[in-house]
Amino acid sequence: MIDLAFIVPAHNEESLLGSTLEHIRRAVEVVSERSEIIVVDDASTDATAGVAASNGARVVTVQCRQIASVRNAGARNTQAKWLIFVDADTRVTVAAVIAAVAALRSGAAGGGCKVQFDGPLPLYARLLIAAVGPVYRGLGLAAGCFIFSSRAAFEAVGGFDEAVFVAEEAILSRALHKQGRFVILREHVVTSGRKVRTHSGRQLFGTLLRLALGGRSALQKREGLDIWYGERRSDSSSHRKGD
Repeated sequence: MIDLAFIVPAHNEESLLGSTLEHIRRAVEVVSERSEIIVVDDASTDATAGVAASNGARVVTVQCRQIASVRNAGARNTQAKWLIFVDADTRVTVAAVIAAVAALRSGAAGGGCKVQFDGPLPLYARLLIAAVGPVYRGLGLAAGCFIFSSRAAFEAVGGFDEAVFVAEEAILSRALHKQGRFVILREHVVTSGRKVRTHSGRQLFGTLLRLALGGRSALQKREGLDIWYGERRSDSSSHRKGD
């Protein structure tokens, strides 16, 4: 029986996925649990599935274009008792995975960790991250790029909320709090800063303001969420070197 499953949702991620899976494999070599890596290939038109398979991942193919549904599809395709969801543009650290497994082993319902961004970031992004990061952690919310849960707790809350296209990690975090201890680790992962490098501050703040003012109904429409669901823009500043 598999103890631990890493679930990686991916849409057209051939350029970054290999590094993501390499970092997960390094962590798997250190933790003692029987583990598997599942890449949920969501309607990719590039070589995402091939990159996943060549890096030892099991590939699950879906046509969702909704991150909550994609993550849930990965969870349904494993019997592991512990789940770690990792975004395809995120490099886990061995320390973060060890700490997550230790938390789950000790009975935590779930949790997340600190997040660092790769490459140069525009000033507005650095200020936004500095302001929002501590608030997010203070509220006990996990960043979507790295969130872990016991299967029991995950199933008890019904998994990620498939009624929304964004903020699904915050909704899951709040739900898991009701199932037991929810841990925000001191350890970190490194995720891509490409969204803030390839979109202007006006675009980003405008989208966030509309979501904040629109309430839950604004989260339930893919339209206007190009930052997450639009055609990916070239990010020449992306760094994928070691931590």
